[in-house]
Amino acid sequence: MTRYSLRYALPDKAGRALKAEQPFDLNRQEFARAEAAPLDGIRVLDLSRLVAGNALTHVLADYGAEVIKVERPGQGDDLRNWRVEGISIHSLEEWDLGPDILHAVNYKLIIVRISGWGQSGPDRALPGFGSLVEARSGFAAMNGFADRPPVLPPLALADMVAGLYGAVAALVALRHCEVKEGRGQILDLPLFDPLLSILGPQAALYELTGQLPERLGSRSNLTAPRNTYQCRDGQYVALSASMQSMYERLMRTIGRPELIEDERFLTNADRVDNNDQLDRVVADFIKKQDQRDVLNIFREAGVTVGPVHDTVGMLNDPLVKENGVIVRVPDDDIDSVLMHNIAARLSETPGLIRTPAPKLGEHTVEILCGIGIHEADVELLKQQGVI
Repeated sequence: MTRYSLRYALPDKAGRALKAEQPFDLNRQEFARAEAAPLDGIRVLDLSRLVAGNALTHVLADYGAEVIKVERPGQGDDLRNWRVEGISIHSLEEWDLGPDILHAVNYKLIIVRISGWGQSGPDRALPGFGSLVEARSGFAAMNGFADRPPVLPPLALADMVAGLYGAVAALVALRHCEVKEGRGQILDLPLFDPLLSILGPQAALYELTGQLPERLGSRSNLTAPRNTYQCRDGQYVALSASMQSMYERLMRTIGRPELIEDERFLTNADRVDNNDQLDRVVADFIKKQDQRDVLNIFREAGVTVGPVHDTVGMLNDPLVKENGVIVRVPDDDIDSVLMHNIAARLSETPGLIRTPAPKLGEHTVEILCGIGIHEADVELLKQQGVI
C-alpha cells in the first residue's frame, strides 16, 4: 500500500520534541507479515495527486488491496512536497486513457474520477481545490464566530470526506461487478458533493424557515448548552447537554437546580433562545475549577464532558494509547514515525498497515517487470525519462 508518512517531530509546550510511548509499535516483521484480507487480489492504480485520491486508495490498501501509485518522474505527487491542500486533476482523455479506451481493454474496470466540481455541469473544467469547495458548499459560512469572517478548516476536509465516500462507492461498484456479473463503472466523484452531504439539512431548513445558519463558534443552533469552556488552569473542556435529562443532571451538578424549572430554560428551544444567559451560568462554574477537577466532577455525575486536546494531549490520552489509535511505524529515513492506525476495527479482517510510504520510484522496476516488461525495455524507459 502507499501511505504518506508525514515526517515531523511533535513539540511539547516547551518546544521539545515529543517522545510519546505507544503500546502498539509496528516492527518491520509485522509490516511484512502476510495476512488474509478481504480485498486480497484487488489491484488499484492510483493516478491521483494530493489528498483525496490518496485518502481513497489508502483505505482500500489497509484492507488488502494492492495499490500501485503512478507519479511524475523526478517530481512525484505534490503531496510529497507538503502541499496537502486540495487536488488538481489532469483529464484522462488528454492521456489517451479515457474510460471508453480503458473499458475496451478491461470491461470490469472501476474508474473513479475525482475533480472539484464533477465531470458535468458548467464548472467541470475549473480547478477544484478543497478550500474553494469548503467555501462554496456553505461550510465556511457556517464555521467561526458571528462577528468574524467565515473560517476554512485547518485540514483538507473536503478531500478526506471525498476520499472516504470514494472508497465506499468503489466497493459498491466492485460488489455489483463481482456478484451481479456486471460491467465496471465510472464513478464521478466531485469534492463538492460529499462535503455538502455531511452539512446536514441546510437546504430544507432554509426553505422551511427562510433563515440562514448563524456562525456560532462552538455553540449549536439546535441545542444548548453546547460549547467549549475555559477552566481555571487555562485548559478547556467541551460540554454538550443536548437531552433534557442531561441538562437537568448538569444543573444539579453545578448547584443550580432551580434553573431546571426556570421558564427561560424549560425546554431545549427555550435554552437555545437564551443561550447567552445559560452559557454564562455554565462558564462561571467551570472557570473556578482546574480541567482535571471539571472532568472528574462531571464524569462522576454522568454529564457529557471531555477535554479539548492539542496534539500532545491527544497522544498522551489513555484512550489513544490503550486502543492503539496512533502507532509508531518503521521509517528508513528517521527510524520510525507516528501514524494514525486503521480507523474501522473489523473483528475477522481487521486490516494491516503493511508497508511504510515508499520512496519515489522505489518499486517501479519490480512492478514493470512483474507485468511482463523486459528489463532492457525498463532501462530504455529510464533513459527516455518516462520512468
